Formats: sequence, C-alpha cells, structure tokens
Amino acid sequence: MRSAPARHLISLRDLSDSDLQGIVQRGAALARLAADGTPLASGSLAGTVVGIYFTKTSTRTRTAFSAGALRLGAGLTTYGAQDLQTNTGESNEDTGRVLSRMLTALVARTAGDPAQMRAWTDQNRMAVINAMSADEHPTQALADLTTMTLHFGAVDGLRILYVGEGNNTAAALALALSRYRGVHLELRTPAGYGLATDILESAVAQARANGSVVHERHDLADLPTGLDVVYTARWQTTGTSKPDPGWRAAFTPFQVNSALMDHARKAVFMHDLPAHRGEEVTGDVLDGPASIAFPQAENKMYSAMAVLEWCHGVW
Repeated sequence: MRSAPARHLISLRDLSDSDLQGIVQRGAALARLAADGTPLASGSLAGTVVGIYFTKTSTRTRTAFSAGALRLGAGLTTYGAQDLQTNTGESNEDTGRVLSRMLTALVARTAGDPAQMRAWTDQNRMAVINAMSADEHPTQALADLTTMTLHFGAVDGLRILYVGEGNNTAAALALALSRYRGVHLELRTPAGYGLATDILESAVAQARANGSVVHERHDLADLPTGLDVVYTARWQTTGTSKPDPGWRAAFTPFQVNSALMDHARKAVFMHDLPAHRGEEVTGDVLDGPASIAFPQAENKMYSAMAVLEWCHGVW
C-alpha cells in the first residue's frame, strides 16, 4: 500500500518539527475520538504487516504498538530475543533486507546500541521504529507530548520538572520538548547520572532556537516555581544496571513525594511506568489526584497508532 519510501523513527532527531508535532496532534486526536466512544478500527493500515521485535521486557510499549496496529487493520507478527538469525551470525543489514520484503514496519526494543536498528534501515521498503534503545526512548516522548497536549491544550509555554536519572526517557523528553516554543524543562539528576553530553547539548541548542530553556543540575535546591508538570522515571532503567553498589544513596533525595508535590501545587504528576513505589515515587503521589500517569500509559497506544500511520505514509 506504500507508494513512497519508508519513514524510519530511530531518534527524535530524525523528525522535522512539523512531523514531530503532527504525530503528537494525530495521537491526541485519536485519544479524543476514543474518549467520545468512536471506534478506532479505521482500516488505515489494511494490507500492511507490522513486526514486533522485543529483546527486553515491555508491558506498555509492546502492547501499545500491537493493539494499535491491529486497530488500524494491520497484520502482526512477533519475535523474541532468540528468534532472529542474527543470533547465528546473519548480518543486521541482511536481516533488514529480508524482513523488508515481508513486513511494512518493524517495531524494535533492544535497550542497546541503536546501530542495530540503523543497520535495518539499509532499505527503503520497511519502516524501522525504535521502541527503546540505550540512549533514547523516542516513542515514549511522543506519548508524553500527546498527554500534555490533551491535558493542557498545547505544549508551548509549559514548565516541566524532571526528577531522577538522565536515562533514555529523560533524553527523549529533552529532545522533544526543546522543539516547542517557550517551554522550560528543568532536569534535576543525581551527580554522575545526568543526561549524556551530546543529548544535553543538542537539546539546549534546539531550545535556545525556539525561545525555550533546557537546564540540568544535580540537586533539588532552588526549584523553579509555577510548574505545570512534575515527571519522574524508574531509577533502574529496563535492561541496565549500575556499577556503583551504593548508587541508591545518591538517588534517595530525588524521590517524588508529597513534600515535592507541595512545592508544585498546581502541577500534574507524570511517570513513564513501570513505577517502583517507595523508590522514585511514593504511592500517595502515584495514586493521588495530581497523577495522570495511567492516562499517560493509555495514550501510548494512540501515539503508537499515529507513529505507525506516519511511518506508512498515511498522512
């Protein structure tokens, strides 16, 4: 059904501003249709086949793309960590060329170097979508922006505090929010666990060009006021471990609890989930009236549907 070359999404830096914001707006539109009770079985991906390849655990992202593809009329095939012949020595490039003759898109989570996914893009028939690599979680950020759009009406001008590790979720959030105007993203990360230098520099430069601010420091002193969102993520990112056995001591002050939320009285709370209650967030915050973490999780499906449509050239 595709007449144009496949569109890949390995990093948010692969997207133009209009494409990024278009995906967010389409995800929000699908969420609104669902809220109104409109069936989402549009058939826009009828005749396509989406592959789901996850080498690491996933609840939300895998389900979001699987359910979203089915709702759009796509066929679905899944692979586990040991299923592809790359395990027996086939090159990533050859694997990509073969799969591209049978699939129209491949959604992949490796939690490792994104070079493997880049190798799969050595063809123009099958879209490749990064469902999380070690350095970036682009589809999470698109779901986050979809959630902010639904809650606030727009992303421009929002003030967001991110607390916790500068992991792939934080990296994607910085790269995405910096594409909007008048946004202030304040990242507070433990020393030694901040954003990668190249990610931070890229986000800061992009923000400056849009009249926005991306700022990181390694304590919780002098927090900004007038916050719209407080965001955190699990301290132990999927597929990773920390070499320092005492790392928890550095993270403990960065817990999102009622005291921190009292500082941000008008802010909503967001979390990419899964949550470890009592570690990065207390249960009273996660379950409290300010939390939109579970609607945020649902929005991953609508955002995934928008990504799939974009990658297939539906709009």
